[in-house]
Amino acid sequence: MRKRRGISTKALVALLALVLVIGCSLGGSLAWLTAKTDPVTNTFTVGDINISLDESTTDYKIVPGVNIAKDPEVTVEANSEACWLFVKIEESANWPDDLTYTIAKGWTELTGVAGVYYREVDAETAKAGYEYPVLEGDKVTVSDTLTKSELQQITTNPTLTFTAYAVQREGVADAETAWGIAQDASAT
Repeated sequence: MRKRRGISTKALVALLALVLVIGCSLGGSLAWLTAKTDPVTNTFTVGDINISLDESTTDYKIVPGVNIAKDPEVTVEANSEACWLFVKIEESANWPDDLTYTIAKGWTELTGVAGVYYREVDAETAKAGYEYPVLEGDKVTVSDTLTKSELQQITTNPTLTFTAYAVQREGVADAETAWGIAQDASAT
């Protein structure tokens, strides 16, 4: 009978125990440093601009030397974004030279565009909401030199039309660019 050559059971167990001890020692020293943050959730809301244009009355009588109370007012509604605010004033072709008005303080005439005025509304004011009068003193002045015969020559009632526009301030560098955006949006 042949004798088997091999490792004794005791020697095999000792060898396995040694490998296990060495493996655990090396495995423990090879541990990685790790960390994890808490999640950060981003919420995106939608910005908006809301405006209104109001006036107490829209029909007037022309009387020489008597100012006409006229109070157009553009309101940037609360919770709006910072914006470029515009008002466009259009006189009818028969608007008499004897009727005059002055634009209220704070409005700037837009260069190269007749009858268009603008102002910048900052974020804090837009968030709170604010009313902007359009005419200084809320009036149209009627000349005291206007005569009855001149009035009788007016065959069609003259009109004065106001339109308000608003364009976001953020990302729009100047009033001219904002006015172009307002006109493009109005055309659609």
